[in-house]
Amino acid sequence: MIELIIFIVFFVAVLISLELYARKKTCEVGENVSSSVSSVDEECCGQHLVCERETLLQTNAEVEYYDDEELDKLSGMTPDNYSNEQYQAIRDVFDSLQEKDVPGWCRSIQLRNIQLPPDIREEALLIVRERRQNK
Repeated sequence: MIELIIFIVFFVAVLISLELYARKKTCEVGENVSSSVSSVDEECCGQHLVCERETLLQTNAEVEYYDDEELDKLSGMTPDNYSNEQYQAIRDVFDSLQEKDVPGWCRSIQLRNIQLPPDIREEALLIVRERRQNK
């Protein structure tokens, strides 16, 4: 009986370890995380655009707008298909953000299924990483 209990405890520990390892791998820089949203900007781990510290896609996550409702028309498009005007609209919104708002804006963009152009995405990642290092 004791061997069975030890086996079960060991098995649960292995499952927990595997889950933590999988979450760490999902958190690598540059990976497109489109799952969900953490509601705490200030505690973002900074390894991707959307913090996975909670559980990334909470079904009750609400879109927060940053005076950027016009970007909704880009939902589902790829950055290669953006016109110069559409690119500039994203750039204008991004450039108007305060650094503390970047993680939340990125979550909002992902929830709205809007893909950032690579250069803006890299700038956003850099800002999130810097905020993490300064904490």
